[in-house]
Amino acid sequence: DPPKIRVVVRKRPISKKERERGDDDVVDVLAKNNTVVVNEEKVKVDLTKYLEKHAFKFDESLDENVSNEAVYQLTVGPLVRTLFRNGRASCFAYGQTGSGKTYTMSPLPIRASADIFTFMAQQQYRDISLCVSCFEIYGNKVFDLLNARKKLNILEDGKKKVVVVGLKEFGVDDVDGVKALIEESAKNRSTGSTAANADSSRSHSIMQFALKRAAPAPAGGFRRGEDAPEPRVVGKISFIDLAGSERGADTFDNNRQTRLEGAEINKSLLALKECIRALDSDARHVPFRGSKLTAVLRDSFVGDQARTVMIANISPCSSSVEHTLNTLRYADRVKGGLDVGCGGDVGPALA
Repeated sequence: DPPKIRVVVRKRPISKKERERGDDDVVDVLAKNNTVVVNEEKVKVDLTKYLEKHAFKFDESLDENVSNEAVYQLTVGPLVRTLFRNGRASCFAYGQTGSGKTYTMSPLPIRASADIFTFMAQQQYRDISLCVSCFEIYGNKVFDLLNARKKLNILEDGKKKVVVVGLKEFGVDDVDGVKALIEESAKNRSTGSTAANADSSRSHSIMQFALKRAAPAPAGGFRRGEDAPEPRVVGKISFIDLAGSERGADTFDNNRQTRLEGAEINKSLLALKECIRALDSDARHVPFRGSKLTAVLRDSFVGDQARTVMIANISPCSSSVEHTLNTLRYADRVKGGLDVGCGGDVGPALA
């Protein structure tokens, strides 16, 4: 069985454009012991430069040469099997805007659907169908990305279960159907310009796959006027592409709306971290009500069969070193602190 929580870090390659503007690659990935080392350039009082090394250890640390297929096999792949035995799974992509979150997340639902359809072709799963939905949380409001951005409400039903009221679900029979829905949702997602990125994801996008099994008909058939019972959800996986985690320092030239968005994003990321940490430590109270993001994902977190994977995406650039450290610290705290000497070693002076 895959572990309850896995934290994976993925470094993206440095681009030719970044090299031309004088950026250096300051991130080393030591794959053998799953450690990421950030070499931060600092200046002493006497203006001599030195390197401060920050080292973090994770469940998996992936360098820029690791393919999307390998990322899938290390993260979502092991979760698919659990869905067919009442599993609940969630996969998050986190990181600074421009660190490769959407690039990492986009292929995962497509690849997962291919494996799901392979399972569904087996005799014992022939009565299971796949239903897909996708919505975004933007400025504490919820919108259906597969139904013309219709505004949705989040309510608790009588069984204390959180329901996204009016969310449209689509039955899908093949991988091409899933691809079409992903493209449709991407077109409708909110982006905006920030000081960190001209086309920043300003919302949390959540795509959900629900595996449903039709309820068997009673022995004597249904009575006249009697509706067939709702299909039962046997497994569910959520793919969450989190909004870009902008710091206050990056919003100095932004308007009030962008600053409010940033505050809302940071609040929900903090709530998410607290929930995952509470789950990992088997705490009696998990603070789901901290944000709409954690409220709608409540059923993906609860129970013995709940599994969570977080993929923290980092940029290798020297100009993004603060963002990179913030992302690694967040991921480190989610896992409960596997930090192996952050901010410790002082390297030789630089020329």
